[in-house]
Amino acid sequence: MKSGENYKSRRTFLKGIAASLLLIPLVQSCKQKATGLLLRLTGTNHILGHRLWAKNFPKPVREIHIPYLIVGGGIAGLSAARQLHKKGITDFLVVELEDHLGGNSSNGENRYSKYPLGAHYLPLPNFQDKELLQFLGETKIITGYDTKGFPVFDEEQLTFSPQERLYYKNSWQEGLVPRLGATQAEEEQFRRFFDKMEFFRKAKGLDGAYLFDIPLVLSSTDHETRLLDTITMLEWMDRNGFTTEALRNYIDYCCRDDYGLGIAYVSAWAGIHYFCGRKHDATADKKENVLTWAEGNARLASHLKKYTDQKTLKKHLVYQAEIKNDSVVIAAFDSEKQESVTIVADRVILATPQFVNQYLLTGRKEFSKAFHYAPWLLATVTVTELIDNHSYPLCWDNVIYDAKGLGYIYDQHQSLQQLQPKKVITYYHSFSSANIPQSRRELYKQDKEYWKRQVLSDLSKAHPDIEQYVEAIDIHLLGHGMISPVPGFLFGKEKEQAGQSIGNRIYFAHSDLAGISIFEEAFHQGINAVNKMIHDATLDS
Repeated sequence: MKSGENYKSRRTFLKGIAASLLLIPLVQSCKQKATGLLLRLTGTNHILGHRLWAKNFPKPVREIHIPYLIVGGGIAGLSAARQLHKKGITDFLVVELEDHLGGNSSNGENRYSKYPLGAHYLPLPNFQDKELLQFLGETKIITGYDTKGFPVFDEEQLTFSPQERLYYKNSWQEGLVPRLGATQAEEEQFRRFFDKMEFFRKAKGLDGAYLFDIPLVLSSTDHETRLLDTITMLEWMDRNGFTTEALRNYIDYCCRDDYGLGIAYVSAWAGIHYFCGRKHDATADKKENVLTWAEGNARLASHLKKYTDQKTLKKHLVYQAEIKNDSVVIAAFDSEKQESVTIVADRVILATPQFVNQYLLTGRKEFSKAFHYAPWLLATVTVTELIDNHSYPLCWDNVIYDAKGLGYIYDQHQSLQQLQPKKVITYYHSFSSANIPQSRRELYKQDKEYWKRQVLSDLSKAHPDIEQYVEAIDIHLLGHGMISPVPGFLFGKEKEQAGQSIGNRIYFAHSDLAGISIFEEAFHQGINAVNKMIHDATLDS
């Protein structure tokens, strides 16, 4: 979450030779155009997933009995597995549609670098989030605590400098807020906007809770503030006199970055939460920073996967769930063996999104319509060279002003080997529109050649000669990339109804139940579902 505090101040460079090398301009002779371009297209197993509509699966041929079952191996499901272990429960299974765990926190790899296939960073958590701090300590991302009680983060996992740059008015500039040639009116509106965000970040309601917090459930129930969920972020900006094109473009980018949809479509509460949910209080210097890795949040998923060793059924599509005789009976299709299996569990956590759950359980399709998921495209591009005008050096995050996509990250940025034989970047594109289903259909309708042209066209705005240096492009499609908080959703009855357990047997855990698709929300969803499940089991015993 890159919330724009860089408008007022920027982080200093990490000390050491690795960081200092980032600023050394490399002057090389022009290389010949790469030959034999390798173009690949991947994505989630949406074709198998679409069979949920028809339910044309063979009858089960075998039966598995297990006390606890987790359906879905994304962050929420993996967090639930960790929490079960913490509670001393190891007799469980995780069922996952894909051939790997991690969900949107997955990764790919080529001969030069790992790269993310979804979420790619974790901002420093709020100091009050002790559960997350504990997990980061377990994984050695937090190496200890200082004399004032603040966590000490591993510097090699904090984003190296320079962090962010923006291609604006034919030049790269530091930070993501457009400043080059800014008018007095633009500067005044940016200052006023960030002043408002600073107020909202610190403000609390009469109930003593922050107006905006993470996880979202900790936020105040203040009525006036929650009314912001009934209008769009664009409407809120209109009402508050935030009219300059540069500011609107920046806020639109921020909303698309975290929600998939821009300011015309997401609620004002969500738009403000982007800037104010994080308190920047996890370190003594109170500075904003993020944790990142070449493979993105797949690194965090890998730390959670250890709790699922020998407890996972991959390539299994769950297509039905029902309660029978105080047990939960699950029907799943093994796509590898092309056969169905019945899993009988005492209790089940559905760590699956609501667009899936509506087909697993009866009576859920109506309120599932309130859940909107933005489609995404990621393109990892391997180049022999990445030439630009060097007005500001290559950063971890590189955004092109007014582009169709959200720019790209430099996947090798965290590597201490700063002289790379080839450069690997990952380009992000969220499809923000008033008609999400149509955008999703277009995503899958077009072939890889079409998307190659779109990606290179967007990147060429900042790198006019990029095509002649491209060696490989890996395009990854996410039809339901993330939950998008449209007006009326975050505090609506549909979201609340979707999260309610069924018969003290079936529980739900997914970031879409928070309404915001960030690591912290999925992490806490898994923990909370396990805690409630164990509580109910204790009452029944």
